[in-house]
Amino acid sequence: MKINCEEAGHICTRAQYKEATIWEIIKLNFHTLTCKVCAKYSRKNGAFTKLCDKANLQSLSEEDKKRLKEVLENKG
Repeated sequence: MKINCEEAGHICTRAQYKEATIWEIIKLNFHTLTCKVCAKYSRKNGAFTKLCDKANLQSLSEEDKKRLKEVLENKG
């Protein structure tokens, strides 16, 4: 059940994008009870997610990403 800080960071990121399992979130919560550095990282990550949601940020569609990649490859 014990995880290291690297794994905690990975789970925190997965949780930010709602990709973490319940078991991973439990392990992360347990870890952040004993690791103040990861607890701070988790809080900041959560605040960042809330700000992005509030700003209604959108990512590029797959088609837009493909066109942008083609343009950049042609310029190089």
